Amino acid sequence: MSDRSAPRYTLFGLAIIVLVVAIAALLARPAQSDSQGKADTAARPANTLQSLAELDGKAPSRRQLNIQHWTTAEGARVLFVEARELPMFDLRVTFAAGSSQDGGTPGLATLTNAMLNEGVAGKDVTAIAEGFEGLGADFGNGSYRDMAVASLRSLSASDKREPALKLFTEVVGQPTFPEDALKRIKNQLLAGFEYEKQNPGKIAGKTLFANLYGQHPYASPSDGTAESIPGITLAQLRTFHGKAYAAGNAVIALVGDLSRGEAEAIAAQVSAGLPKGAALAKPEQPVEPKPGTTHIDFPSKQTHLMLAELGIDRNDADWPALSLGNQILGGGAFGTRLMSEVREKRGLTYGVYSVFSPMQVRGPFMINLQTRAELSEGTLKLVQDILADYLKNGPTQQELDDAKRELAGSFPLSNASNASIVGQLGAIGFYNLPLSWLEDFMQQSQALSVEQVKAAMNKHLAADKLVIVTVGPKVAQQPLPAPTDKPAEQPLGVPEH
Repeated sequence: MSDRSAPRYTLFGLAIIVLVVAIAALLARPAQSDSQGKADTAARPANTLQSLAELDGKAPSRRQLNIQHWTTAEGARVLFVEARELPMFDLRVTFAAGSSQDGGTPGLATLTNAMLNEGVAGKDVTAIAEGFEGLGADFGNGSYRDMAVASLRSLSASDKREPALKLFTEVVGQPTFPEDALKRIKNQLLAGFEYEKQNPGKIAGKTLFANLYGQHPYASPSDGTAESIPGITLAQLRTFHGKAYAAGNAVIALVGDLSRGEAEAIAAQVSAGLPKGAALAKPEQPVEPKPGTTHIDFPSKQTHLMLAELGIDRNDADWPALSLGNQILGGGAFGTRLMSEVREKRGLTYGVYSVFSPMQVRGPFMINLQTRAELSEGTLKLVQDILADYLKNGPTQQELDDAKRELAGSFPLSNASNASIVGQLGAIGFYNLPLSWLEDFMQQSQALSVEQVKAAMNKHLAADKLVIVTVGPKVAQQPLPAPTDKPAEQPLGVPEH
């Protein structure tokens, strides 16, 4: 995967994890009454922070989202939220143009997306960058397994907005794909592949996806491979752009200081500037992989452990229960089952995390950690036992209540910025979720019982179906320390890699 406006993310889906898991936390709750809101405003200065203790069980105040939607003449779906607080707007265009559409040429989607802002008619990459900068605008783009995105943040005044939109439309809709830029970006990717050979996390992640997905498009690294990248041609990029960046394959999300009429004009301009074409078909569902463990020898003081199995797609009705169940198991920070048993009681790791990554089709459920090499086998069995016990017995009522409270408290920050809202809108449109999804998710999550969470986790996960990858040295193993409130050997201060 690739993100041209930010540091590159780890292989095993952090971009998708950030998009999907963050959106899972961007959950609405019942609004306060007008009288309650006025009372709270009178009780404190307008700019003070609202603490969880102060809430005393009440739902935090939140920003109301009136999502408007329509379809452009060319077939692009549009979602818009008017937000007048700041004189600016955020635009995010999401295409079903991720690496799952590579069609047997790994890296094609990533290269196409990376080349968007390398040249348009009359402007090279430097002139494009200076054009956005001179208008106070910010352009971003990225490519992942399911999707590719292009984004624009600009001032909403017409003298800034109009030229920024014109340049954005040219970059996304009519890139020239200069040959010298293609050579440079290929060299950057190839250099990255060499670096990854020294990164056990990258090695583990690539192997895990290959073992988990087999012949499915999700199995291939989003960035491609050292074998596939050199042979990709300009003609292939232009063909891919023509079909994958078509208006009918796009979702346009807009948030900011715009009227409905201005938003319609922006969406129409962007849509008309894209190639003409229909939406691409999503990938087929993957087949169940064969469980088992793959070890890769790597000189290190630590061993990287990754455990996974197929999870759910983004439209699965069990997502609220699974999200909350995973939050208790290992999806949060301290206090989760995994963190408590593996780090806090035994000092075996700096951090251990679990995550569901729902995608267009069944995305992975993963557990990820590093531990001292001489304790790796015992740590792996401990993690497997914790998962098995959690599936057998489910969460406690207290764990569920705490998870619901944490989930409710996270929402005000999640929709505090236009950038976070435009990301939510893009995901709602891309995964064809109902416009009420944010509200629905929170209401469904807050209504869940212990038995419902347990049933959902057991429906989609099994302790004996895990695909496991370990990367580290082969060393004599030592027994695990007994659990204690004060581990004799504290975890390393930072991960080794």
